[in-house]
Amino acid sequence: MGIIGPAKTNTFDTLLTQTPAIAPGSHAMVATVTVPPGDPGSGPHRHSGPVFGYVLEGEILFELEGEAPYPIKAGEAFWEPGGDVVHYQAANLRTDIASKFVVFMICAPGVPMMTYLDAEEVEARAQLRR
Repeated sequence: MGIIGPAKTNTFDTLLTQTPAIAPGSHAMVATVTVPPGDPGSGPHRHSGPVFGYVLEGEILFELEGEAPYPIKAGEAFWEPGGDVVHYQAANLRTDIASKFVVFMICAPGVPMMTYLDAEEVEARAQLRR
């Protein structure tokens, strides 16, 4: 008979726990993102649903609307709620290597996974940025 329950040799470290809002009919996506050395990453954008991430290599500067930017190093996790919250940056803080992270995203039905803000919207929301 096989093992019932967790294997005695496994370890399980919880890195992050959240209870995200998920729209009925959503779909899930797992992807890797590689940011070249010193690259500023994607411009201001939002996701249609929650995003959970884990930095595999390097170090990124992560900034969500309403929060101060902070570094996330390889081996650390992050999350963002999606919806109306703007993700300003996931810049590569390393100039010598690419930074790479994996994301698990819940995408709302009929809404693109990622939409970019135009300059007018960035300016209109400036008071929400720290």
